[in-house]
Amino acid sequence: MAEYDYDLLVIGAGPGGYVGAIRASQLGIKVAIVEKDKPGGVCLNVGCIPSKALIHQAEVFHGIAALEAMGVSVDVAGLDYSAVYRKSRAAADKLSRGVQSLIKKNKIDYIGGAAVISGSNQVTIDGTRQVTARFLLVACGSRPTEIPGYEFDEQTVLSSTGVLMLQELPKTLLILGGGYIGMEFAHVMSTFGSTVTVVEMLDQILPNSDAEAVEVLVRDFSRRGITMRTATRATGLKKSASGIELSVETANGSRETLTADKILVSVGRTPNTGGLGLERAGIIPERGFIPVGDYYQTSTETIYAVGDCIASPALAHVASKEAEIAVEHMAGGNPQKRLADDLVPAAVYTEPQLAGFGPTEAQLKEKRVAYRKAVFPYRGAGKSVAIEQPEGLVKLLFDPDTRQILAAHIAGSTATELIHELLLASKAELLPEDVATMVHAHPTLSEAVMESARVAEGWPIHF
Repeated sequence: MAEYDYDLLVIGAGPGGYVGAIRASQLGIKVAIVEKDKPGGVCLNVGCIPSKALIHQAEVFHGIAALEAMGVSVDVAGLDYSAVYRKSRAAADKLSRGVQSLIKKNKIDYIGGAAVISGSNQVTIDGTRQVTARFLLVACGSRPTEIPGYEFDEQTVLSSTGVLMLQELPKTLLILGGGYIGMEFAHVMSTFGSTVTVVEMLDQILPNSDAEAVEVLVRDFSRRGITMRTATRATGLKKSASGIELSVETANGSRETLTADKILVSVGRTPNTGGLGLERAGIIPERGFIPVGDYYQTSTETIYAVGDCIASPALAHVASKEAEIAVEHMAGGNPQKRLADDLVPAAVYTEPQLAGFGPTEAQLKEKRVAYRKAVFPYRGAGKSVAIEQPEGLVKLLFDPDTRQILAAHIAGSTATELIHELLLASKAELLPEDVATMVHAHPTLSEAVMESARVAEGWPIHF
């Protein structure tokens, strides 16, 4: 049997890589991580964490209106957006150090540098150092997609990374792409005072979310002055002395030029598989993604891949779970097979928030799947009125015969926390009746979840 430097070498220290490495160490596997940037990957350094820090600060700032309603005068003229930026970076830096501490605590070797696969059991780091391992786990992540004519300069044409690094608030901001990243930054920037316009090529912002839930967000954003141009295609971008000019065309053929100080181009993410040396190990990417099997093994049995570099939802929590499954399989265990997309929660951290799992109502109709729906409005739960957050809904989609929960979609305050009760119920094959008859504390927003299940059963109390 060949002798290797490690049992497992992980390429990338993001939420797939470092979680996989820690789980491997717990299973007695000798493991090392290779990372060319900071521990924590995109999510922790220029993604989930700093963006949520910005969102939190935006919501604190938004709370000024509630203070003024109580007679408190607040002068916002002195807003220093650079201080907002610094707080977001402090959160990212603190958690990056936390990941380093976890790596050290779990006796994982950390190797700084860029790894290229040079064999089925070997990588070359920074072109010189060779390291071998019985298994390789590729968790190389992704980057913002750059499209011709809209190249990032991170000054006026921003990626999601560039907009996080702004230290001065733009007076006007165009956002090209109405996905979750675009909508979260629309929320942040408009709250602090930017005039925001979102341009989305499809008929609906957040096109992968349930339309009825999205409408809650659209109404709120419209009241706040955020312009959302759906069914509108960008046809060209020019830089000018005052910022940028975006040419657009609507579905009916009308054309217009939109101007702004800056534009955020957020049209998806591209896997970081180029130049990784996959072909040297017999692995051929498909559209940039690494093909994998039930336990995230590639066509080369010693190499596994997880996260944004494979064709699965590009979400940090997905990468982490995939990595756990992969290393448990390497260790000879019998983990669950590849994650079912229908049991992966999606979360949009706007205000109101959106969260859901499983197919949307439109997708069920398109597939001609029989279903029934139950919708309960937030305002029926006393807590929502007490905290002045009455706009929202909980929507259950379930099989009319078996009563199995097929999907759930929530729009409203703390939706990203509430979704997990229904996800657990679906995963555990519980029925709406089980949720409907479970006692929920009063007053809580969770009561809206209970009442949605009671709507499904035909006996809502507060609706």
